[in-house]
Amino acid sequence: MLRGKRILLGVTGSIAAYKSAFLVREFIKAGAEVQVVLTDAARLFVTPLTLGTLSNRPVLDNFVKEPLHAGVWNNHVELGLWADLLVVAPASANSLAKMAHGEADNLLLTTYLSAKCPVYFAPAMDLDMHAHGANQSNIETLEKRGDIHIPSRSGELASGLEGQGRMAEPEEIRAFIENDLKGKAPLFEKKILITAGPTQEPIDPVRYIGNRSTGKMGYAIAEAAVSMGAEVTLVSGPVAIDPPKGVDLIGVNTAQEMFDATTPLFDSCDVAILAAAVADYRPREVATQKLKKTSEELIIGLEPTPDILKTLGEKKTNQVLVGFALETNNGLENAKGKLDRKNCDLIVLNTLADSQAGFGFDTNKVTFVSGNITEETELKTKREIAVDLLHFIKEYFL
Repeated sequence: MLRGKRILLGVTGSIAAYKSAFLVREFIKAGAEVQVVLTDAARLFVTPLTLGTLSNRPVLDNFVKEPLHAGVWNNHVELGLWADLLVVAPASANSLAKMAHGEADNLLLTTYLSAKCPVYFAPAMDLDMHAHGANQSNIETLEKRGDIHIPSRSGELASGLEGQGRMAEPEEIRAFIENDLKGKAPLFEKKILITAGPTQEPIDPVRYIGNRSTGKMGYAIAEAAVSMGAEVTLVSGPVAIDPPKGVDLIGVNTAQEMFDATTPLFDSCDVAILAAAVADYRPREVATQKLKKTSEELIIGLEPTPDILKTLGEKKTNQVLVGFALETNNGLENAKGKLDRKNCDLIVLNTLADSQAGFGFDTNKVTFVSGNITEETELKTKREIAVDLLHFIKEYFL
C-alpha cells in the first residue's frame, strides 16, 4: 500500500527520534518516497545527515534554505501538496499541543496546517505526560479533526519508568498505516491492466504511421488506480512523460507489440482499461532501408492491425473491460455500437469537438457509456476524469 506513495515524515523533539532512521528505512523498503522535516528540538536527538542519507533527499529543518542571504525558502504549501501522507513520528507533547491549537512556529507545523493529505501521528513521551489531561485532550482534538492516532505502547521509557508513552516501533507504524490505507482503498488488491499512448507502425527504419496521442489520459488513470490501492500494469506506447510511481510498466511501439503484451495479461486482471490510441492500419511491407524521395507518387499498401479490444472482448469471462472511443461525429451512436461489437462493459467517449479536450491537453470531457447508462462529465483535469472513471467502475462493476 505504500508503494509509490510520497511520505512527509515529521520528526519532533523526543528521545524516540532515533527510531525515525529505522522508520525511514521501513518506508523506503515498502517502495515509498520519503521527505524528512525536522524541528529544531529533533536535531538534538538525530542528525539531518543520517536521515538525509537514508531517505536520499536533503532534510528540511528551516523556513529558509542555506545560505540564508540567498533568500530561498522551503515552501510549506508545496510540501503539503506534494505529500500523499504526513506522518509525525515521534510526536512530542509540545508538538501535539501546537498541532491541536494551530500554532505555526516551525516548518513542520506550517506544513501540517497546509497539508491536504491524511495525517498520522505517533506520540512519544513519559507516562505521566502521556496520561495528563491536557495531552489527552490534544490527542482527542486531533482525532476529531480527522488526524489518525497511532497509539503509543506500554514499556520501558527513557526515564527508567515502565508505562504508556513509548512510541510504536517503526515496523508497527508502517503496518498500522498500511492496514489503515487498505481499509480505505476502494480498489485494494484489484489487478488493473491499462494501455496508454500511441502506437508507431514503421514504414522504413526512419518513418512511421502514428497519431497525436500523448498518453496523458492513460497515465492519469494508472496514477489514480495506484492511489486507490490497485496493482497496476501499464502497457504504453512511446510517450514523453514519466511513468507514475508504483506501476509495472511495459513499453511497446507497434500495435502488434501492444497486442502481444496485453493479451496474456488479461486472464489474470480484474479490470482492463484500453486507453491507448492504437493504429488501425500498418504498412503491409516495411522497407529495410530509408525510402528516398523521388518525383514519383509513393503508394503504401496498408493492412489492419490486430484488434486488441475485440480480442479481449472475445476472451472475457469475469473481467471488466473498458474501451475508449474518440469520435468526430455521431459520437454517442458510435460509442454504443462499439460497446456491443467489442463486448465491452464500458466505453469512454470523447470528441475533438470539445474545447480543451482530447490529444495533448491536460483536461478532458468524456461520456461514460454502459448499457442504458450514459453519464457525461464536465471539463476536468485528466486526473479528475481518471478518478471519476475508476469510481464508476467500482460502483457498477466491482
